[in-house]
Amino acid sequence: MPRAALSPDAVVDIALRLVDEDSPTALTLSAVAGRAGVATPSLYKHVRNLAELRDLMSARIMNDIADRVGRAVLGRSADEAIRALMLAWRAYAQDHPHRYAVLVHRPAPRTAAAGQRLLDIVSATLRAYGMEDSAAVHATRCLRAALHGFAVLEAEGAFGLPEKLEESYELLIHMVIAGLRSPR
Repeated sequence: MPRAALSPDAVVDIALRLVDEDSPTALTLSAVAGRAGVATPSLYKHVRNLAELRDLMSARIMNDIADRVGRAVLGRSADEAIRALMLAWRAYAQDHPHRYAVLVHRPAPRTAAAGQRLLDIVSATLRAYGMEDSAAVHATRCLRAALHGFAVLEAEGAFGLPEKLEESYELLIHMVIAGLRSPR
């Protein structure tokens, strides 16, 4: 890529391709600069440091997840929407395991807007269960823990028993829906 074509978005594109093709541990400014065909100091015109690049990547990844989840839940409600949300989230993590692994999960200013988009989708989905305010926050935390935990364990090959993962995930969906339906 010629130097003139570099921008923060282009640097993120290059970094995401690097992670996709190699691994999350391959992500260094030097490696990104090499892929861009520039010297590492040239990247500092576009990203301050590796931490900022990770935040920019995370914002992009969260937006991608929000896009996929948003499309999945559109026109659905309650159980059907939760099921679609959970399947879409898992599909993203399966399709992009290395991207999912570099996702920064702590709130940061750069990821706030993307995180809010995802939160808004989840919150809208939970309203069908009468959940708002703090009840929605608690349910969102539980849903996120279930989704993220399964995705990470699956990506790391941590489910070593012979039972099918599809069946386990279907059970997880059932458990989440049952929990959302139960009176509090």
